[in-house]
Amino acid sequence: MQNNQALDLEEALQRLKSQLTPVTGTESVPLNQLMGRCLAEAVNAPGNLPPFPASAMDGYAIRKNDWPHLRTYELVGTSLAGHPYNGPELTEGQAVRVFTGAAVPHGADQILLQEEVVPGGGSANQVTFTEHTPAERYVRPVGHDVKAGTRLLPPATQLHALQVGLLSANGVTAATCHRRLKVGVFSTGDELVEPGQPLGTGQIYDSNRLTLLHLLADDCFERVDLGRLPDDAATVERELANAADECDALLSSGGVSVGDADFVTRTIERLGTLNFWKLNLKPGKPLAYGTLNNGQCQIFGLPGNPVSTVVTFLMIAKPALLHMAGASVSDPVRVPATLTSDVSHAPGRTEFQRGWVHPTPQGLAVSHTGDQSSNRLSTFAQANCLIEVPKMAGNLRPGTSVDVVLFDNLF
Repeated sequence: MQNNQALDLEEALQRLKSQLTPVTGTESVPLNQLMGRCLAEAVNAPGNLPPFPASAMDGYAIRKNDWPHLRTYELVGTSLAGHPYNGPELTEGQAVRVFTGAAVPHGADQILLQEEVVPGGGSANQVTFTEHTPAERYVRPVGHDVKAGTRLLPPATQLHALQVGLLSANGVTAATCHRRLKVGVFSTGDELVEPGQPLGTGQIYDSNRLTLLHLLADDCFERVDLGRLPDDAATVERELANAADECDALLSSGGVSVGDADFVTRTIERLGTLNFWKLNLKPGKPLAYGTLNNGQCQIFGLPGNPVSTVVTFLMIAKPALLHMAGASVSDPVRVPATLTSDVSHAPGRTEFQRGWVHPTPQGLAVSHTGDQSSNRLSTFAQANCLIEVPKMAGNLRPGTSVDVVLFDNLF
C-alpha cells in the first residue's frame, strides 16, 4: 500500500487525473451511433452553414437600394425552403415571396416582412409596403452559423444530442472516437443473494452491482457483469486476475474495509499496486484504487454500503473512468440553495447528503430526504441532488445557504 493517509476528495481526484491516461485505440463511428461517445480527434466543418444566403423571416426579398424610394414592387416568383426561386437576378422594382429558411434570390439583399405589406395594396402581381425603415436585413449570409473549416468540436468531447445534431447539420457522417472503455463490475460478500432467490438468515439482495452497471450506461463504456465474489481469498484473487486480463478497469463493491473477510484491498496489494484506500468523505471513507495486470487495468474498490457505493462512484470513480474513456472531465456544477431542514454533521469529513431541491419565489430551497445512514438506498429514490456539507462545518440550521450537486449533472 503506497499511501494509508486519508485524502480529501479534491486531492484524490487530482491524483487520479495525473495517473490515468485515455485508452489507446480509435475507431470511426457513424453519425447515428455517436451519442455518448468520446471524440479522439477534432471535427471541422466540411462546408458553410447555411451554404446559401437564407431568409430569416417570412416576407419578400428585394434589393436594399430600392428601399424606401420604391414602395410597390412587381412579384416575379416565390422561394420556398428546398424549392428556391430559379429566375434571373432581381432588377429594380422586383420582389420575390420568400419564406423562413429559403434561399434569397440572386440580386436580393433585403427581406421586407409580410407584416409590413399594405392590406389590399397593389394587384395580384404586385405588393405594396408600409412606411418602415428596417434596421435588420433578415438575410443570413453564407456561413452565418458555421464557416467552412471551423472547428465544430474539440477532441475529448463526450457527445450529447445537441452536438450530434450539430454534426448532422454540417453534413458530417462519421467521427473518430476513442474505443469504448471496457469496465467490469462485481460485488463481494457471502451475504449477497441475487434478486428472485430465497433469502437465508443474515442475507440480503445484491443491489450494488446492478446499480453500478446502470450508472455506467454511457455509450463510451462497454460494461461487463462479473457477478458476485464470495468471501474467499483464493477465489477473489483468481477472479480479479482473470478480470484484469479482460478489462481496462474494474469496479467492486465491498471488501475494502478492515474486517477479516475484506479481501479486495489485500488482493490488490498482492497482485498489483494499491495507491490509496481512505477518503475524508462521508459516506464513503473506505475506497481502494490500484492497478492490476502490470498497470494495464485500473481497479476501484468501492465500499459495500449502498449509499457509499453510489456516492464514491459518482464523485470519484465515474470522473476517473470518463477520463480513461477519453472525455474532458470537469468538476460537477454546484448551485446554491437554502436549507429548509436541519442537517447534522460532525466536522472532519466532507459529506454529501441526499436532498430534494426545488424552486421557490425566493430561489432554490433544499431539504434532506430523511435518515442519512449509508445503508439507506431508499433515500436516493426521493432525491434529486446531493447536499454538500463542508468538511469543517458543524450542524446546519434551516436558512443556511449550501451548495447542491444536481443529479442531472451527475448521471
